[in-house]
Amino acid sequence: MNARPEPDRPLRDPVDTIIDQWAAARPDLDTTAMEVFGRVYRLSRTLGDRMERTYARFGISRGEFDVLATLRRSGEPYTLSPRQLSATLMLTTGGMTGRLDKLERANLLRRSPDPHDRRALQVTLTDEGLRLIDEAVVAGVAVQTEALSALDDEQAGRLADLLRLLVLGTGS
Repeated sequence: MNARPEPDRPLRDPVDTIIDQWAAARPDLDTTAMEVFGRVYRLSRTLGDRMERTYARFGISRGEFDVLATLRRSGEPYTLSPRQLSATLMLTTGGMTGRLDKLERANLLRRSPDPHDRRALQVTLTDEGLRLIDEAVVAGVAVQTEALSALDDEQAGRLADLLRLLVLGTGS
């Protein structure tokens, strides 16, 4: 089910309609950036909603998935400080505390005193948290892979390279 244009009839999406309207209203306006970011925004919203529904099946939100996934990616013993988590996820400490509270109540992680600094805490995945994040990440990747199936492997690779350049160029 690859969405590829027929030679005599190119595909159009809702962004094309917006660009056509701007071309009629303001023919002097270069809308190239609007085309790119309009599509990036639409993809982000659509896939974000799909990911949220996918993670909800596991009883977690996207934000909670991010916390569990960050701990999982850190490697054994799957432990980071709340400060490390906040920095990685670009969250305030208050926002992080709320997520940690919910995940701890669900027995997906535990907070304990840092053995090297008695003023600090460390956050560790529980066995249940490890099991859940391993299942949730597989489900999430399946959703993303299905969405990417509109492109062939070469196109997907080129898109990844171009988006990397854009991310680096904008300091994101």
